[in-house]
Amino acid sequence: MPKHQLVIMANRLPLKRSGRGAGGWERSPGGLVTALDPVLRKRGGLWIGWDGSPGRPGRSMEHEGLKIKPVGLVTKDVEHFYHGFCNRTLWPLFHDAIRPAEFNASWWESYKEVNDRFARAAARHVAKRRSVWVHDFHLMLVPQMLRALRPDLRIGYFLHIPFPPEEIFARVPWRAELVHGLLGADVVGFQTWKDAQNFSRAARHLADAEGTDARLTFHGHKVRVNSFPISIDAGEMERLAQTAAVQRRAREIKARLGGRRMFLGVDRLDYTKGIESRLVAFEQLLESDRLSAERCVLVQVAVPSRETVPEYAQTRTRIEQIVGRINGEFSHPGSVAVHYFRRNLGREELAAWYLAADVMLVTPLCDGMNLVAKEYVSTRFDGGGALVLSEFAGASHELRQAVLVNPYDLEGMATSMQRALALPKAEQRFRMSILRMIVKRHDVEEWSGNFLGALEES
Repeated sequence: MPKHQLVIMANRLPLKRSGRGAGGWERSPGGLVTALDPVLRKRGGLWIGWDGSPGRPGRSMEHEGLKIKPVGLVTKDVEHFYHGFCNRTLWPLFHDAIRPAEFNASWWESYKEVNDRFARAAARHVAKRRSVWVHDFHLMLVPQMLRALRPDLRIGYFLHIPFPPEEIFARVPWRAELVHGLLGADVVGFQTWKDAQNFSRAARHLADAEGTDARLTFHGHKVRVNSFPISIDAGEMERLAQTAAVQRRAREIKARLGGRRMFLGVDRLDYTKGIESRLVAFEQLLESDRLSAERCVLVQVAVPSRETVPEYAQTRTRIEQIVGRINGEFSHPGSVAVHYFRRNLGREELAAWYLAADVMLVTPLCDGMNLVAKEYVSTRFDGGGALVLSEFAGASHELRQAVLVNPYDLEGMATSMQRALALPKAEQRFRMSILRMIVKRHDVEEWSGNFLGALEES
């Protein structure tokens, strides 16, 4: 295999099988792929990951300029490693224990086995002295494993979700091993400085690392720790929104909704995203007659996610019950209060909905960054629209001109939603101009450049 300048390792490949025949592939959903795909296409390199289907790994391939090396997961791996340890142990724990985490020794053994498989795949296929960028909570052991196999490599690690405070992280029976895994990297990056501090403190107290919040030493190996807020290809999103097809579709959406003012939510169907709280806040606005279904509508796009995990199936059921309750109580002929779509939208369709929305609702209970907020801002070249953003999304540290809300305060969120809808045009444009300037200035190219620059310096 030819030498590659950059190697990205993530649980998922940027492509998944589409089910349209043996050679059918389509883009994988999710913020990680959205952020990294343009980086690797521009720089060139190799992506190592799983294609999303259980079974033997496919052959190395090239797809539209991307070089891809699949790693295989068997059915047991999918159940124990992915649905078990990743999504029922680490995910809830790293999101402030919104749902109780489960600790299962067989899941942990599977997690170690899969991480070892990824590390060995990289060790075999990466040329000497190259940079390897490992991503997210699925592969926390890979940096140390890969360093043991290939000490010549420069290894970076980036966590896309929050890193919890030490008192929460310490609940994991294998906490020291997870920290040891990350300390194999030369640079460990997080979405916010608070996350970086949480990790460094855990490393010092639970794994006997030494140093400061920004620089650690572990068994003689020096590790740089910092925050690198992830972003998007803002220019590409704006260009997409300016196309005639997207603008025409945005006008069609507005017409289909009868000219009503629109709240829009676009989220993975996940209990951390705050969809239920958002719906209940909207319900309170309708109950108190501050808004009516004849004048406004809430559109919720929920992208299916991990639906075999019980907590996710329960979340879907609760959301659908709330939608049914609101529509049964407040809809009128020709004026449905909530439109609910459980599907993934293509990029053009999504840009059209962003452009048509009067208020974008990004109200997670806990989130590493949330790129939907940045995508919405990037599409609003017209200067219109308003962003309601949770204080507990990493994006709130940058997008201070959004209408910031506490998603646990339902009445406060309802009031803020009403306020965002009623913003005077001048204030709306002022806020949006600042938000757009921030996202355009701090785009995905800056994010990847800052991280990879730090990795080169290491």
